[in-house]
Amino acid sequence: MKNDPLFEPLALGELTLPNRIVMPPMTRSRASQPGDEANDLMAAYYAQRASAGLIVSEGTYISPLAKGYAWTPGIHTHAQTAGWRKVTTAVHNAGGRIFAQLWHVGRLSHTSLLDGEQPVSSSAIQAKGVNVFIATADSGNVPGFVQASAPRALTTLEIAEVAGQFRDAARNAILAGFDGVELHAANGYLVNQFIDSNANNRTDEYGGSLKNRLRFLDEVTRALVEGTGDARRVGIRLAPLTTLNGCVDADPETTYLAAARKLGEIGVAYIHIAEADWDDAPHMPVEFKQKLRQAYPGVLIYAGKYTADRAREAIDGGWADLIAFGRPFVANPDLPQRLRTGADLAEHHRETLFGGGAEGLTDYPALTGTTD
Repeated sequence: MKNDPLFEPLALGELTLPNRIVMPPMTRSRASQPGDEANDLMAAYYAQRASAGLIVSEGTYISPLAKGYAWTPGIHTHAQTAGWRKVTTAVHNAGGRIFAQLWHVGRLSHTSLLDGEQPVSSSAIQAKGVNVFIATADSGNVPGFVQASAPRALTTLEIAEVAGQFRDAARNAILAGFDGVELHAANGYLVNQFIDSNANNRTDEYGGSLKNRLRFLDEVTRALVEGTGDARRVGIRLAPLTTLNGCVDADPETTYLAAARKLGEIGVAYIHIAEADWDDAPHMPVEFKQKLRQAYPGVLIYAGKYTADRAREAIDGGWADLIAFGRPFVANPDLPQRLRTGADLAEHHRETLFGGGAEGLTDYPALTGTTD
């Protein structure tokens, strides 16, 4: 295809992306134990996929209380930072670019993952019916899903401390060699628990009005700019219409257009929109996407069951700059080449998505028959 919009280069801060294809964050639960450290296996996995225009790492928790799932990597210790250095080195040696997704799950955790401590959130509202992935010594480290524990509300002093933890995590990410960081402010995690009206019943300066509910997003984003030293090295993931993990907003269009304007004022590199992509999920109208384009002057990434043709239409339509392909990247390490040539896509194996070793992680072949 001549002038294929998926393969036009794009400037992102000081980076030049060779194509418009993003590998988005996908939890794979392969961090080394004990310590939740990124490792050589993870480095090989990401390096195999370095032909993406941009890779955003799996969610990486910023502090002990930020963890929500078994065997996910952290970035708050020296050893964790060193582990991620293996990953970024491998990706850069393979010609790629990679941001770290920084993650605080808030109430979507369990006391067994937090050394017996209670999860924290904007408010003391339990995410009822939401399960989290755990593996404990009591169960012989056999993984399973359990109801998320009831959280307690963060104090205003603790909110400032969490913003500082994000700042420190951003500094660690830069030390680890990442090209930038992405804030996970979507899918019902901590920042989203402040933004969405049904998850936030605070009566102080962090609750009630839209301005107050966006305050934590603003403070954390500015902390990430301080931590990286450059707003162009910061991206934000939002999910305006998702109802994942119990977060719903009463007026999402008003809320998220205001969030987009605020992020534009700060000058972040991109907003990464996670569209709801399950059966019977809320539909995000093109009109909403066009309003986001008008509200925010930076790069816009969209993710949500996009095919190559839908991705091209989104870019040609002017409301998207980059398109993230999640599950297709699991089984297709050379996804950009396949999308360019129209080759068939391999299907991933659900049973090897979370936990384990190389099987289902680095053993999917490229079109040439190898994963090198």
